[in-house]
Amino acid sequence: MNRKTLVLPAVIGLLAPVLVACGGSGSGSDGDGAIVVGTTDRFTASKDTPAPLDPAYAYDVGTWNILRQTVQTLMVQPKGEGDPVPEAAESCGFTDSGNERYACKLRDGLKFANGDAITAEDVKFSIDRALAIKADSGVFALLSTIDTVETQGDNEVIFHLKTADATFPFKLSTPVAGIVNPDDYEKGKLREGFGVDGSGPYTMQAEVKDDELVDAAFTRNPNYKGTLKVNNDKISLRSFEDADAMGAALDKGDINVMTRTMSPEQIDKLTNATDSDIDIVETAGLEIRYLGFDTDAPSVKSKAVRQAMAQLINRSELVSKVYGSQAEPLFSMVPASITGHSNAFFNKYGDPNVTKAKSLLSQAGITAPVKLTLHYTTDHYGPATKQEFEVLRKQLNDSGLFDVGIEGTPWSTFRSAEQKGEYDVYGMGWFPDFPDADNYLAPFLDKDNTIGSPYVNSEIRNSLIPESRREADRLSAAASLTDIQDIVADDVPVLPLWQGKQYVAAREDVTGTAYALNSSSTLQLWELGRGVSG
Repeated sequence: MNRKTLVLPAVIGLLAPVLVACGGSGSGSDGDGAIVVGTTDRFTASKDTPAPLDPAYAYDVGTWNILRQTVQTLMVQPKGEGDPVPEAAESCGFTDSGNERYACKLRDGLKFANGDAITAEDVKFSIDRALAIKADSGVFALLSTIDTVETQGDNEVIFHLKTADATFPFKLSTPVAGIVNPDDYEKGKLREGFGVDGSGPYTMQAEVKDDELVDAAFTRNPNYKGTLKVNNDKISLRSFEDADAMGAALDKGDINVMTRTMSPEQIDKLTNATDSDIDIVETAGLEIRYLGFDTDAPSVKSKAVRQAMAQLINRSELVSKVYGSQAEPLFSMVPASITGHSNAFFNKYGDPNVTKAKSLLSQAGITAPVKLTLHYTTDHYGPATKQEFEVLRKQLNDSGLFDVGIEGTPWSTFRSAEQKGEYDVYGMGWFPDFPDADNYLAPFLDKDNTIGSPYVNSEIRNSLIPESRREADRLSAAASLTDIQDIVADDVPVLPLWQGKQYVAAREDVTGTAYALNSSSTLQLWELGRGVSG
């Protein structure tokens, strides 16, 4: 086996990627010379999600990975991680001591892909549009600290914030802050379908079948001006029904690169192969999985029920049986490698204990067994999700305190049903918008939260989140962040399960795979090229 360690700058505590030679054969080439990348992410337009690729609506890792190639933002997370750096902007920064006034100067000669000049008014239009539309995906909440957007001349944009927000530069690197052309996007209406236009490194043509995007063809944008080095002229992102179909395409040579989400079995097979022309790159990731609760639903309205589940679930057994070395148990919504993490759930509940769980229910006057259905999505987080929920069901039912069933639903239906409050308990994953503890807490606990949770804790919303955002030095925010995590462990509006690693498999003649996914699972397709790897 050919193994080598790639030493890259990373978030503190993250592992450097590991490159391993693996199995497969074939030439892997598209007819027009494009590098073909496979994914199991599905992109569907429906009555509930008519505008899946509008920056003012899109809010999942798959759609964001299309937007990051095509729609430019003022800031961008740099290669190798770290604080965001100017992208469409020439410079950005806070101009006051209170972190409430943030100014950006645009690059000279910035243009949309069609050649139209980009001005500060276009930036203001884009931000104001996302805030005004207030899409039910909840993505606009990332911009919620903005009070007003001011322009000075054609090249300067000033953001006046309602309150101090040290994380604001990160938020300007997310697709909801993407710059769009008023000629292509209406001010008060989402752009339906799969059309995307911007000033990013690529333009995109969508191949659509039965209201699903099956292939996104990216072509280098000749008008792109920014910090990203584009190492290819064409990339094709091809959507597959499942990991097996994607793996078969790699074996046959129909695709060059395989990304999220591979099955645990595929990863093990590729990692242990010794004689092939396919490499697998393992990187530490910031993906987490958790259970969410509709805290108004009768079955889980009592926090004693949620606490009992937290007391019973055996994360180590879950990870061992389903994911092996590809994941780690998680005892907070904040991953262990992020500044501000605390093991709040372990500190409160310790090891799984049926006696303690029974006592929690008894003291609250709840008669066992508690009947519940755990809902999960069948086609969004990988093929092991069903097995994961089978293990969770067995753990809870074996205690004698729960009578749990499980039900799987395709993502296109699952997501809208979850947001409408149709599920009492549901499994979700989170790929961070940016690598900061705030982004593992506020999206689930603040007003307009992304999961539509009815849970409200006024101390978290009114005091602790604002306090943590005042601290530019994130270590100084640790006290507020720890308090939030302790409250979550006690009230259990969400229940963290595990954090995972991530993988890219590619043919030997594809370069740049070590940077193709950053720690937030952002696809950086511009990093891929042709040559000799290793």
